[in-house]
Amino acid sequence: MLRLLTIEFHKLKYNKASKVLSIIYFGLLTSIALIAAIKFEFGNFKLHLADAGIFNFPYIWHFNTYVAAILKFFLLLVIVSMMSNEYSYKTLKQNLIDGLSKKEFILSKFYTVITFALVSTIFVFFVSLVLGLIYSDYNELAIITSDLEYLVAFFIKLVGFFSFGLFLGILVKRSAFAIGAMFVWLIIESIFKAYLFWQFRGVNNTSEKVDAIMQFLPLESMTNLIKEPFSRLGAVRSAANTMGEIFTKSYSVDFTTILIVSFWTFIFILLSYKLIQKRDL
Repeated sequence: MLRLLTIEFHKLKYNKASKVLSIIYFGLLTSIALIAAIKFEFGNFKLHLADAGIFNFPYIWHFNTYVAAILKFFLLLVIVSMMSNEYSYKTLKQNLIDGLSKKEFILSKFYTVITFALVSTIFVFFVSLVLGLIYSDYNELAIITSDLEYLVAFFIKLVGFFSFGLFLGILVKRSAFAIGAMFVWLIIESIFKAYLFWQFRGVNNTSEKVDAIMQFLPLESMTNLIKEPFSRLGAVRSAANTMGEIFTKSYSVDFTTILIVSFWTFIFILLSYKLIQKRDL
């Protein structure tokens, strides 16, 4: 494993675009801390986001992993460009000539995906921990260490998403087309979801029926790993209660969703291997 990772990071070391994108990505993850400085003032109404509870333990684990997951597209660019460069610079063919098997080649890419996801997760953990220790109203160890499953969900989400990007990069061989294919698939899932709502119109619990089907699609399942955290805030719930709205939504990380995303990750890596295996390189 270490040998394969060394080969991959040696390639990335000399890829200026990948280094820039990685720096931007981790810089943006760090900039989550800037949210603490945001203040809104509308006449007598004043809102300081840090005082609104977004950095309270254990809520911060949910909030920060959700926000950080939005930034994953920067590392996706690194993954797909890494794959397209293999074809452009013919390093894939050279690796195979030098004795690397096709299985080892795919494993080297998958290990890189796991490394990116793991480093991102550790980074978000430390950023969240520091912000929480500074701004949280609750600093008891039991509270700090609760809801850490959001970090597990974040890691699995990144591995699944990057594996999808890796597969598309191998499939179409060009990074721009791979990113485009990702968005096309997102549109396909959205259209299918709209179709399901139309199909179940007039039926009781329409939304639940649609969600029960959509949860098995790759991008939807990745989205479901970390649900939006904003309606979980006490201030939002209080405002909703004054208007007669009651939230019954579950925000927990669902083990079934973890299994679904893990299944898709396996499928993407397997398909990537099959593509490399069948192609005349």
